[in-house]
Amino acid sequence: MDKEKIEYHIRGLLEAIGEDPDRPGLVETPRRVSDMYEEIFEGIAYSNHDIAEMFGKTFDMEYSSQPYIVMKDITVFSYCEHHMALMYDMTVNVAYIPNGKVLGLSKIARICDMAAKRLQLQEKLGSDIAEIIAEAAGTDSVGVKITGSHSCMTARGIRNVSARTVTKTLIGEFKSNKDLADLLD
Repeated sequence: MDKEKIEYHIRGLLEAIGEDPDRPGLVETPRRVSDMYEEIFEGIAYSNHDIAEMFGKTFDMEYSSQPYIVMKDITVFSYCEHHMALMYDMTVNVAYIPNGKVLGLSKIARICDMAAKRLQLQEKLGSDIAEIIAEAAGTDSVGVKITGSHSCMTARGIRNVSARTVTKTLIGEFKSNKDLADLLD
């Protein structure tokens, strides 16, 4: 990430909207925004495969015979690629059918968090999480449900503050078995 270039352009943006980037409250804003972007867009630096490798810690299922694993209400935020607007109050529900091994529970949340740190659409985020979980857990059956608010809908344009977007990505048995897909609700 080119932080110097970000600082330069944020300064120009401040000027373009009629602000004085040299006034006391804004003098450090370009650096602060650059630091923030480095953090909130960290996932851009990694492919789905990279994320699966980073958070692919699994455990043999020797003590468990669970037919599926479900984790709900994982909180993330992201940014829409159309307006660079915040997608917020997002919860992710993930379910998968283990194939002899299970992911460490914190790894599921870490996968969701890192995948969210990109410019994207909510639908793409669900697909990316499903792909990463499938690779990391060694399974072909994953379901992902995301519910979230989008500031491109709530803070501008239609300004419908109660609108929530719900997306589901279903692969493998989750796609063909409604009972499994219903685990995400």
